[in-house]
Amino acid sequence: MVDVLVVGGGPVGMVTALGLARAGVSVRLIEAQPSLNESPRAAVYHWSVLDGLARIGLIDDLEGMALKSDRYTYIVRNSGERICFSMRALRNHTARPYNLHLGQHRLVELVLRRLEARANASVGLDRALVGLVQDSQGVTATARGSSGSEEIRAKWVVGADGAGSTVRKLLNLSFDGITWPERFIATNLKFDFARYGFKNATFLVDSQFGSVIVPLNDSGSWRCTYMERSELPEERFLERIPAAYRELLPGNDPYTLEQASPYRMHQRSAPHYRVGRVVLAGDAAHSTNPTGGLGLTSGLFDSYLLQEVLAAIVLDGADDDLLTRYSDVRRDVFVNRASPQAVANKNLIFHANGDDARLAEALAQLRKLGDDDESALSRLMFTKSLETPLTASGS
Repeated sequence: MVDVLVVGGGPVGMVTALGLARAGVSVRLIEAQPSLNESPRAAVYHWSVLDGLARIGLIDDLEGMALKSDRYTYIVRNSGERICFSMRALRNHTARPYNLHLGQHRLVELVLRRLEARANASVGLDRALVGLVQDSQGVTATARGSSGSEEIRAKWVVGADGAGSTVRKLLNLSFDGITWPERFIATNLKFDFARYGFKNATFLVDSQFGSVIVPLNDSGSWRCTYMERSELPEERFLERIPAAYRELLPGNDPYTLEQASPYRMHQRSAPHYRVGRVVLAGDAAHSTNPTGGLGLTSGLFDSYLLQEVLAAIVLDGADDDLLTRYSDVRRDVFVNRASPQAVANKNLIFHANGDDARLAEALAQLRKLGDDDESALSRLMFTKSLETPLTASGS
C-alpha cells in the first residue's frame, strides 16, 4: 500500500507528488494518457508561486529553462494607447520580483524526471482510473491501460485530473457554475513581437480581437491566445488562424505557427473538495477561464497546502480533519477571490469595448500603475492573496 495515490499528470498532480515524496511520503502517480500533454496550456508562473516551487527543489532548474518577465503592457486596440507597468514595487517584498514564462509541459517533464529518480515514488502513464472503493483503512483504485487493469491500494487519493475529472465523477460530486459561450484558441508561434515594442506580457484590449500575448523563451516563440465564437466549427479552427492573425499581429511580417489548441472555458467548482480519503486539487476541484493565469496559480496553491496537510497526517499522525479544512479554505479562495477576478480580467480584455464607461474606469486604474508603486503593489499582491499556508487553514 502506498501512502498517497495521485491521479493526473498535469502540473498540479506532478508538483503534489514530488512535494510529498520529498517529505518522505510514498507516492504513486497515474496518468490516463500514454504520453505527457504538450498542447498549449498555462505558461505563466506568477511571482507568488515561485517560493513553493523553490521549497521542492525546482526553482534553479526552472529559472534556467524559463524566461523571466517583470513587465506588463495593456494595448487598447481601438485607440492604440499603451499602458505599461513593471513589477519593481515587489522588490522589497520578495527575492523573486518577476514571473516565469514556460510551457507547463516543460515543468511536468522536469518533475517527472525527479519522481522517476526517487525510490519512494513511481509514475504510471497509460493508466486511466475506472474505479474507487473506500474503506476505513484506505482506498482501492482500479486503473486500466493498454496492458490491462490493475488495482492500486493507497491510504489517501488526490484527484488532480483536470476539469473533466474522473475522480470527481466517481465521487458523485457536481461541478457547479457556467461554461462560457466563447471558445479560446491558444497558439504558439514564431514572430518578432519585440520589434513592435511588445513587453514581456501584453494584453490586447478589444471586444472583437482581444488577446493575451506572452513570450515563451528567448528564441522567438510566443503564446497568443484569442477568443472566437463557439458556434464556429471547432474542427476547422486551424483554417481560421490566418484571418485571426491578420487582426492580432502587428505589421505584415511572416510568422510560423508551432502549435494550436482550442478549448472551452468554465467558471465551476465542486461543492467540496474532500470525500472521505479522497481529495480534489486544481482543475479537478475548480476551473476558471485562464485570463490572468489564475487557474494554474490557484491549483499550485492547492498543491502547496495539500502537501503540508497530507505530510502532517501520514508522517506525524495529525488529525485528518485537516483535509476538511483544506477543502473549506481552498474552495472559499476560489469562489470568492480567484474566480471573480478571472471573470473581471476576461471582461476587460475581451469584452470591455462594449461598455465605454466600464472601459474608461478600468483604464484609469491601469494608468496609475506605471507611476504609483503603491497601486502597482496592491495589484501585484493579489495573486499572493490566493495562498493559504497550513497555519491559515486552522491548524
